[in-house]
Amino acid sequence: MKAIVVGAKGRMGAHVLTALENAGVECVAKVDGFYEETKGNQYKSLAEVDVKADVLIDFSFHLLIKEICEFVSKTGIATVIATTGHTAEEKQMIYDLANKAPVFYSGNYSLGITMLCDAVKRVVAAFPDADVEIVETHHNRKADAPSGTAKMLFEAVKEVRPDAVEVDGRSGICKRTKNEVGVNAVRMGNIVGIHEVIIGTDFEQITLKHEAYDRAMFAQGAVKAANYLVGKANGLYSMKDLLCDK
Repeated sequence: MKAIVVGAKGRMGAHVLTALENAGVECVAKVDGFYEETKGNQYKSLAEVDVKADVLIDFSFHLLIKEICEFVSKTGIATVIATTGHTAEEKQMIYDLANKAPVFYSGNYSLGITMLCDAVKRVVAAFPDADVEIVETHHNRKADAPSGTAKMLFEAVKEVRPDAVEVDGRSGICKRTKNEVGVNAVRMGNIVGIHEVIIGTDFEQITLKHEAYDRAMFAQGAVKAANYLVGKANGLYSMKDLLCDK
């Protein structure tokens, strides 16, 4: 398998390059606007990439999704989108792209988070009248809030509680509504990622928590997704598909 990595010069890009090497996958193109010049297998933009590959792995910035979609639409290359913070319009670009190529899209590439989402659905379904709160904590350099993972967890709640309403943060003077699910973001230090879902009634409380210790975990998950995706039919795939295929 040959891969293109977008965002190769970033923190996560470096982890992806290491994960690819450890998996015996050749990276034929490293793409990042922070390269001083296009040289060898390093490219300042996708438009300059002139080599063939089996899969593209994106760990860049959400604003690059248009450029990625244009490239993938032309090449039909399998694509793993691991960037978060996309706007509703940008997400629609990704969904539309799945009609032209196999696309793997997830807010988190940790198997543990996938299991957490499943556990959240089970517990929330068992306590239909419980209050639900989501708290996510990340390092102080993370720009988007709430995190893509927190939004995944809210969607897990909404699957079993269709009337759930996402409330990002809380301020002012107003009572908590029955269908409200608070999603709260904390930014501090060098924390890789902590996600907690608190399900509470008047009589008891259950807290489901996942803590990431090393960013390399997300890169390894993205490479596993890439291996899974190559050869698949056009369509949108997620960690659920990867888990169910095991």
